[in-house]
Amino acid sequence: MSFAWRTFIGAAVAALSLAATAAPAAAAPPATATVAAGYAHSCAIRTDGTLWCWGSNGSGQLGDGTTTSRTTPVQAGTATTWTGIDAGTSYNCAIRTGGTLWCWGSNTRGQLGDGSTTRRTAPVQVGTATTWASVSAGDSHTCAVRTDGTLWCWGFNRLGQLGTDPATVYYATTPLQVGTATSWAGVTTGYAHTCANRTDGTLWCWGDSTTGQLGTGSLSYSTTPVQVGTATTWTGVTAGYAFTCGVRSDGTLWCWGENGYGQLGSDTTYQTTPLQVSGSTWASVNAGFSTVCATRTDGSLWCWGNNIAGQLSDGTTTNRYAPTRVGDATTWTNNFAVTYHVCAYRTGASLWCWGNNLSGQLGDGTTTNRSAPAQVVLSS
Repeated sequence: MSFAWRTFIGAAVAALSLAATAAPAAAAPPATATVAAGYAHSCAIRTDGTLWCWGSNGSGQLGDGTTTSRTTPVQAGTATTWTGIDAGTSYNCAIRTGGTLWCWGSNTRGQLGDGSTTRRTAPVQVGTATTWASVSAGDSHTCAVRTDGTLWCWGFNRLGQLGTDPATVYYATTPLQVGTATSWAGVTTGYAHTCANRTDGTLWCWGDSTTGQLGTGSLSYSTTPVQVGTATTWTGVTAGYAFTCGVRSDGTLWCWGENGYGQLGSDTTYQTTPLQVSGSTWASVNAGFSTVCATRTDGSLWCWGNNIAGQLSDGTTTNRYAPTRVGDATTWTNNFAVTYHVCAYRTGASLWCWGNNLSGQLGDGTTTNRSAPAQVVLSS
């Protein structure tokens, strides 16, 4: 989420996705999302470049300089240059115009990348680089791609999720480059695994694989990137808590890893290699702890997996292994975030959230769960 421990996770979870009819990216990095969902908080960027967050704030993840939780959006600072954001369990990282990267919130494992393990209640810059293109925040590790195609990770590395041997680096408080490749297009972070796609359409994963979340057919963790199969048509990938999903340029959607809630889109057990989800018109996908949502090329939105807080928006709290449509709208964009709650943009820049709301993460001024989308008003 982006994974979020989320994201849950996150958050997951972060998702990087292109239209299902598009070919693998050639050189330019994908656009980053402007909405993010952590375990119990949400953030969104308005069209004027301002940043707003709401929900739980015990680690300062709302970025307003306090640790006070909010049930309605509050502006994080005064900057008007925010362009992309992703949420981890209880922290966020975001990019500004000019290519600078900023993180804030929990920092127990150095996941903010500022050289410390100090919690931050307001955004702090990650180094001095001005070439950051996209970022993914996990439970306690972060990865980001630069415009030169290099990939960097930092934070917790107990199972090699930073792409390096944990015997050498157990956690990193500043970015470490993953290998020497300069062809990375996008990245996603799970609880303890990472996956990234390259400009040639290949997909690579590393870190924890105890439930097959690396998709390589193995249950052994890897400290370096390992290619997922031989396909060269991957256009987007998203990591949940202990599973992964990705879309290909032919509109097919594939998931693998842990499947306790049906998040793989099937009633099977865990999968160590990609398993296709029904349908062939998928455009983008985003995974949270154990819930998945995806858009189709007709603008519809579908969710499945864990439904404990009504995040599948089907009026129940019953888990589903088959994709379930969210209402009948056909105006959903590829800009959405999933954890135990979901926030998603429709065309026209309207923002809608539903699911778990115990910390006010739906932004509607209450702490009542909702099983149907409710519009969020981002205003001062």
